[in-house]
Amino acid sequence: MRILITGILGFVGSHLAEYCLAKGDVVIGTMKTPNDKFDNLLPQIRNQVAILECELTDYKNVLDVIKETNPDIIFHLAAQSFVPTSWKSPSETIVNNAVSQINILEAVRKLNLNPVIHVACSSEEYGLVKENELPIKETNPLRPLSPYAVSKVTQEMLAYQYHQNYGLRIVITRAFNHEGPRRGTQFVTADFAKQLADLPAAGGDIIVGNLDSFRDYTDVRDVVRAYYEATTNKNIKYGEPYNICSGQTWQIRRVLEVLIKISGKKVNIIQDPKRLRPSDVQRLQGDFSKFHLATGWQPSIDFNKTLQDIYQYFVDKKLA
Repeated sequence: MRILITGILGFVGSHLAEYCLAKGDVVIGTMKTPNDKFDNLLPQIRNQVAILECELTDYKNVLDVIKETNPDIIFHLAAQSFVPTSWKSPSETIVNNAVSQINILEAVRKLNLNPVIHVACSSEEYGLVKENELPIKETNPLRPLSPYAVSKVTQEMLAYQYHQNYGLRIVITRAFNHEGPRRGTQFVTADFAKQLADLPAAGGDIIVGNLDSFRDYTDVRDVVRAYYEATTNKNIKYGEPYNICSGQTWQIRRVLEVLIKISGKKVNIIQDPKRLRPSDVQRLQGDFSKFHLATGWQPSIDFNKTLQDIYQYFVDKKLA
């Protein structure tokens, strides 16, 4: 199949590219500018993928790329995906994430193409979750608590609208937290791991934010396997959301403790008030039974292994 991945140079996009190539697919990706970094693409696959420059908020640019590539599947991963940034730039986050998706859907409709389109949404859409609503099913109310979460609700509603009105084959996933090697350091697990890898053997200070929240973590390599299954399994219903998660929670404090143990270093923990958000989701725990019943997918990589791999990634980067 011909696969188009927006945001292929990102954390998830690079892992998805590897997975698709291993399946024997032709992989094409988009980057925003020629100055985008290729660090996430492993050297051995860089020559196996075609990368096209595309500003996703420019409709003509998107139209030309989709016409040129004529994909069987579009994985739309590109987005402003960092929650704290969305507090600083709320309008930019919402406009970027909504308009980019509209342009993709309009281009497919204008060209009269029929690819399967995967829209990567987020567990952040659930926002304020009550204790009696755990674990979270797809039927849970959406109470978004950040501009990023609002942008993802918008993307999902657009996906639903274009499927209902125009019959586009759109798959919607709500992924909970996913981590692994190559994760950007603006995200907490990678931030902790990099700080620890950078400390001398004797240890030192590590700066943290809120350690009390609970999150449902899945390894990114399991998540991209789920994304692929979502677009190829005949039991998936277009226009409906599917949770992608582990069904288990880790407190952020425990994540830090495990990473400290992996590093073997003595650490002094310092909380920085600047790292606290205006509002934060206290607990996210998902239920992936709907997706499991449709596809048979379930996570396979233990999160302790994920944390070990993240830490080793930053150790190797430091030594390189």
